[in-house]
Amino acid sequence: MLASLLAFTVVALILTVSPGPDTVIVLRTTVSSGRRAGFLAGLGVNLGCYAWGVATALGLTALLAASDVAYTAVRIAGVAYLVWLGVRALWNARRAVPAEAAEAAEAVNGTGGGPPVRALTIMRTGFVTNLLNPKVGVIYMTLLPQFVPADVPVLPATLLLVTIHNLLGAAWFAIVVLAASLMRRGLSRPVVRRRMEQLTGLVFIGFGIRLAAESG
Repeated sequence: MLASLLAFTVVALILTVSPGPDTVIVLRTTVSSGRRAGFLAGLGVNLGCYAWGVATALGLTALLAASDVAYTAVRIAGVAYLVWLGVRALWNARRAVPAEAAEAAEAVNGTGGGPPVRALTIMRTGFVTNLLNPKVGVIYMTLLPQFVPADVPVLPATLLLVTIHNLLGAAWFAIVVLAASLMRRGLSRPVVRRRMEQLTGLVFIGFGIRLAAESG
């Protein structure tokens, strides 16, 4: 089991630092709403990974990989969500300071009177971004079983592998959040903020188009 864990850690590290919607959502959230919000978005992504891990252990992702209808349904939902995030970012770029981002920052950082549910909203965005990416499910389904020894209970072993992946992801997100927060003063200027919103909007739409073009 130890050899499997070490081998999986190397593979998971490569997967973690590979560019994708999860990293972009954490980066954008940090720039627009602050450090704590960025960590919350990362936590939502990690919860999405755990959901995929449980589904893998229960064999649900095998259905996703085997069924064109199931895969297409999740893929279409993921495409729609990514494009919606992109369009919303482009729309926010029309304003000097996105009102939604300002409200989220006030609520999460405790500087305004916004409802506490904003923290859950930010976590939900990270969670849904991860959960509606069917490639994560297929990667988990094809990858995780290879590192689970035959004489080890599947569910605990799978969750242990997902925990390793999430610990690596948390460390990566921490680097992204801290780096973005250090640059946030300059990035928060209205002109730069608009350009950042435009760039992230185009990136999300690009991820959506790429996901739409994939056949599974």
